[in-house]
Amino acid sequence: MRIPLHKQRGATLLVTLVMLVMLMLFAISSVNTASTNLKVVGNLQAKSEALDAAQESIETLISTPQFIASPADAVLAPCGTPNTLCTDVTGDGTPDYTTTFDPAPTCVTVRPIKNAELNFSNMEDLGCSAGQQQNFGVAGAVSGDSLCSNTVWEVTARTVGVGSGATVTVTQGVGVRISTDDAGASC
Repeated sequence: MRIPLHKQRGATLLVTLVMLVMLMLFAISSVNTASTNLKVVGNLQAKSEALDAAQESIETLISTPQFIASPADAVLAPCGTPNTLCTDVTGDGTPDYTTTFDPAPTCVTVRPIKNAELNFSNMEDLGCSAGQQQNFGVAGAVSGDSLCSNTVWEVTARTVGVGSGATVTVTQGVGVRISTDDAGASC
């Protein structure tokens, strides 16, 4: 049995339109997926850059001699505020990330280094023993402590992306060997 041709003329057009709508939906879906993936990758890149800026700022902070003497004002104000560093990732001369050390670095523990723990072949240890006074015969005068102490500091860096808004907070413990006099003044 054959169907007359005049009844089939609209069916081909209808099937073609349904197929075109399906192809259009697939195309829109793939564009949305690609756009979402691009945003996710961009956000991860901004967060990674902010984390790198925070780590670099912590390394800059602990490399300054001012860090031990004045933790609340350890980094001079290149960004206009004490204990704030600006990082230019793109190299265009404008800061992309701003890192603040808030709260200021704090000394958590101090432990005097005993003379018996020093290795006199190490120049740093040799400096800790130089000039040690000996008060034999005075009760409690000889403690066996050297001129140096091991300290542990807690440093918190909060980095914010100027254009991206990415925010990262890094809290890091830092062990620093300092003179006993500085340990008494800072810790």
